[in-house]
Amino acid sequence: MSPIESVFRQRGRHRVAVLVRPRLLSIELGIAHQIFGQARTGGSVAGEPLYEVVTCTPEPGELRGDGDFGVVVRHGPEALAEADTVLVLSSPDDYTQSSPEPPPPLREALARIRPGARIASICTGAFVLASAGLLDGRTATTHWRHTQRFAALFPAVGLDPDVLYTDGGSVLTSAGCASGIDLCLHMVRHDHGMAVANDVARRAVVPPHREGGQAQYIPEPVPQPASPSTATARDWSLRRLGEPITLREMAAQEAMSVRNFTRRFRAEVGTTPISWLTGQRVRRARELLEESDLSVDQVAERTGLGTAANLRQHFHAALGTSPSAYRTTFRGPGPTPA
Repeated sequence: MSPIESVFRQRGRHRVAVLVRPRLLSIELGIAHQIFGQARTGGSVAGEPLYEVVTCTPEPGELRGDGDFGVVVRHGPEALAEADTVLVLSSPDDYTQSSPEPPPPLREALARIRPGARIASICTGAFVLASAGLLDGRTATTHWRHTQRFAALFPAVGLDPDVLYTDGGSVLTSAGCASGIDLCLHMVRHDHGMAVANDVARRAVVPPHREGGQAQYIPEPVPQPASPSTATARDWSLRRLGEPITLREMAAQEAMSVRNFTRRFRAEVGTTPISWLTGQRVRRARELLEESDLSVDQVAERTGLGTAANLRQHFHAALGTSPSAYRTTFRGPGPTPA
């Protein structure tokens, strides 16, 4: 099959088309290829690649990067017509966009995305999705420095300026370029489970999971050496997820009042202690559902969520599915654990 007939080469692999434009940000292009390109079957470097990733642009050729170099992109918008996932990267040109309409070449390229494809953006790539009408009526995010202009240009979009990424199912957006790592890992985790995503994160030496609802801009992410921190309380809690943990007990690990601890925790982590703790318990439940034969009741008990009903409630709120359906998806059908 000639390159004109097909951009992608590997049958059976999830096809990712990374859409770039002139003045691309090289870190984002690296993120896309690193995260998807490193995903392997079995969550092991010895496994088979799970994705085929190609870079494309509305008008192929050498594109100017964000340094003293250029990037030659061979593939044009034909890649979009074959992709299972389209990832739109940002460009410094987005920072000065004053019209809600995309340039004609970009508009024509976006029109080639096949129906049913998953579409995602990193940073101000959300401007591109919004300009094509793909975010109308949806919740989306973008870099915190550009949220006011985004809201003015695209009033039909439900902008959430305070999160790392949003997941609308078929359309996803992320905040600044580093949160693109979180978004790509989130998609890998959705496609292939936590074992695969965790393996990719380990090799990239990045956190395996940051909740999408975590604040993207935290005024005091690293406390001064003399300032109180909540790291000890977080470590203490993670070692005791299967036990009842109260806010007062967490605060006691730092010798703080509940009020001061809650204020410091939100400043450092971007969410409340209880929301963080629930997220960690759901994360641990996902690991146990993938890696063990424990029943749903046993998983609920070992993660501190108490009952199967409580686990189902939190699981559905976080992931939109049930623990049993999640286990079937990422472990395959088999005998139901006793």
